[in-house]
Amino acid sequence: MRSSRIFSVLSLGSAMIAGVTAAQAADLPVAPEPIDYVRVCDAFGTGFYYIPGTETCLRVGGKVRVDFYFNNYGDAPSNWSDRTANATETRARGYLRLDARTNSEYGLVRAYMDTWVTSDSPHGNATVELYEGYIQFGNFTFGKTQSFFDFYTGYSYGASISDYTDAKTWSAAYTAAFGNGFSATVAIEDATTRRADLISPVVNGYAGHRWPNLVANLRVDQGWGSAQIMGAVHEVRFLDATASGQVGWAIAAGVEFNVPFFGTDDAIAFQVGYSDGASNFPMNDWDGLITDAVFNGVSTKTTKTINFAAGYNHNFNEKWEANLEGGYHIADALGSAFDFSQWGLNANVVWKPIEGLGIGAEVAYRQVDYKTATGLADKDEIYTTLRIEREF
Repeated sequence: MRSSRIFSVLSLGSAMIAGVTAAQAADLPVAPEPIDYVRVCDAFGTGFYYIPGTETCLRVGGKVRVDFYFNNYGDAPSNWSDRTANATETRARGYLRLDARTNSEYGLVRAYMDTWVTSDSPHGNATVELYEGYIQFGNFTFGKTQSFFDFYTGYSYGASISDYTDAKTWSAAYTAAFGNGFSATVAIEDATTRRADLISPVVNGYAGHRWPNLVANLRVDQGWGSAQIMGAVHEVRFLDATASGQVGWAIAAGVEFNVPFFGTDDAIAFQVGYSDGASNFPMNDWDGLITDAVFNGVSTKTTKTINFAAGYNHNFNEKWEANLEGGYHIADALGSAFDFSQWGLNANVVWKPIEGLGIGAEVAYRQVDYKTATGLADKDEIYTTLRIEREF
């Protein structure tokens, strides 16, 4: 009897102790889940951070740009004399740029995207454009990016006219680095990006895309600046099946010098080019008369071009910048009905009151001299652009 009472007391005490212990345990704070703070990634420059849980560094950036254009108000007929043309126009554009990079055993793995959202007057639905979107894997590049033919792409806005080549195109490229700033690239690129017109008595224009452009360059980047020589091969294939196809080609060379003795971050660039059946390689902002080749019903002649361009970027101080650039170009086609020359000049001044904010104005001029056989009168074109932009 006594033993059973002792057992009951011990059982009750054990239960009470267990209850107290459980209550005390319930009152203890629960350890929080560890927080994975965003870490700065300084391996690729400013603005990058590690995507939590990965070894991939990401930079999110962009820009907002607002423009007011005074379209061509040079010789009549111009935008100001033609009642069907817009003499002034406006634009608002937003840029979203994503840059993801990872170091791997194969080298750099990078994905880059630059998306534009643009609203032009009259301001209705905005357009969306993938300006650039490419992947780099070690020494390889695949996707839409700056053409590997391009070198000097201007200092000014180039909002209305330009005197250089600046093409974003689909590319598949391999770049070899030799050290000391020297590199070489071979690439195939979408040929439709570089097409000028083809003229034939039957039907004008190119046939469907068949062969991509073959592009190669040799480049050096050092403390004094950079330089590049480049070449391209381009298929000339008429929509008119009676016209014989041709192989077009282009070569060019450019150099850019850093000239800090003129001003901090100042630079001067020069570029020359020649093309035969590939007019949009050394320069891709021609007058509308430009051709790649002309077929007269008997024979085909490819169009030859000669191109010169130069530019100067001057920084008065950290808040004021000025740019001046220009070029001269000659197009020689079959006969002289498609022959002409043109030269252009761009100048702007930009005020930068704070980092990333620019407020500026640009004036652009272009003169086109036609041969008599074209039946066209020479013309002078003048444009003005007012711009405010904020980059982040």
